[in-house]
Amino acid sequence: MIKINWKPIKNSSTPIYKQIVNYFKTKIGNGEWPVGSSIPTQRKLAQIFEVNRSTIVSALDELKAEGILEGRGKGGTKIVSRFLPYISNSQPNWHSYIEDGIHIPNFKTIKQINNLELQNNYIRLSTGEASPDLFPKEKMSIILNEVSKSINNLGYEGPNGMLYLREQISKYLRSYGIKASTSSILIVSGALQAIQLISIGLLQPGATVFLEKPSYMYSLKIFQSMGMRRCGIEMDDEGIKASLISGYKKKNKPSILYTIPNFQNPSGNVLSLNRREELIEICQKEKLPVIEDDVYRELWIDKPPPRTLKSMDNSGLVLYVGSVSKTLSPGLRIGWIVGPQPVIERLADIKMQTDYGSSSLSQITVAKWIETGLYQEHLEYLRKQLCIRRMVTIEALEKYFSDIAKWNVPSGGYYIWLSLTYPLNMHRLFDEACKIGILMYPGYIYDSDSNQNLRISYSYASIEDLEKGLYKLSQLIRKLKQS
Repeated sequence: MIKINWKPIKNSSTPIYKQIVNYFKTKIGNGEWPVGSSIPTQRKLAQIFEVNRSTIVSALDELKAEGILEGRGKGGTKIVSRFLPYISNSQPNWHSYIEDGIHIPNFKTIKQINNLELQNNYIRLSTGEASPDLFPKEKMSIILNEVSKSINNLGYEGPNGMLYLREQISKYLRSYGIKASTSSILIVSGALQAIQLISIGLLQPGATVFLEKPSYMYSLKIFQSMGMRRCGIEMDDEGIKASLISGYKKKNKPSILYTIPNFQNPSGNVLSLNRREELIEICQKEKLPVIEDDVYRELWIDKPPPRTLKSMDNSGLVLYVGSVSKTLSPGLRIGWIVGPQPVIERLADIKMQTDYGSSSLSQITVAKWIETGLYQEHLEYLRKQLCIRRMVTIEALEKYFSDIAKWNVPSGGYYIWLSLTYPLNMHRLFDEACKIGILMYPGYIYDSDSNQNLRISYSYASIEDLEKGLYKLSQLIRKLKQS
């Protein structure tokens, strides 16, 4: 489906329908919209262009008359090749390339949210990042001033990333009991790239990735695109059921375990200390590598979470992944992997082939945040604000959802995992919520069995919008229940 980010000029001397016709011709003529592309429905186009549907009909009729568009009904309307013959004779069949590409497309639901989040008229109960209201502007100004004094050049860094940043991360991780030399640390462009590098650098098609059920990784196609299988392991209040790992391991070789032990996405669960010890013991016995995705650790509200799995690991089986995307700014695109040196060297080589290193400016900025101690100060402030937001959200849930849903109060992180107490078409709920300006993630994208769940984020929307959004969502759920 083509993407449109243009609107006609209402007070122009050129009729609006003609502006739309010219817009289509321009997009097709310069190759942005390939032959074979489907266009949105008349109703959708009317919403995008903010015009009457009759105007859209006039524009589409002219485009069809000129042989630019073709089709109607269930098959939809598509761009055809009779317009500008030189395009059809020279343009490759991009749709064939797209369909044959190795990477599997994202969920329709996720792509829709990614597009709608760019608009200002939605209450974002979906977004897993800190609110713009919590961005540390003053501290960032101080840091950037320090950075400007330190910059001599912004050239390429070494394969492992900026040494200065790796030194600061090495010191910082000691507070979590992780002993990591600079040579065992790789700087990456966020935790997601870390997982991608591990997938293509250490795993092979047919390998099995064990993960929590439900899990954030079910919402992404990283492992599937690389030809790997995903196997969900059930959780309880203490986290992933480690005792089940050995049984799954016997049936699936080779394999690796991916886990989010702290404030898990989407459930908000924290892996208990006893369960962590059991997991490490079992994985060492099974020689099963572990990816510890710990990007939420510092977002604790009630008390710090238990020890990291990496700090319990004395055999080098844990690959520890961290990031500042959840705590400081996702736009910096800085994360890290800690692991055995041969593994880090392998992943560093692949990263150099992929993007030749993360942004030098972002790396030095993050290093300054950590070295000056301002990062710790910011984390303390962020936790206090998250505590307030969690309280507002829980109060709203108790007020509007007590008879239609159940939930656990998370001890940190960004999310509340809501379970509706009666069956509901979650696809319809998502679509209807979008129509009234509410964005949230339905449970089915994290686990096909979680079809009565919603992931509610309390980190991004304003305090006022949290209350308002949850009220509107509760009213919608009640309405759909009756229909």
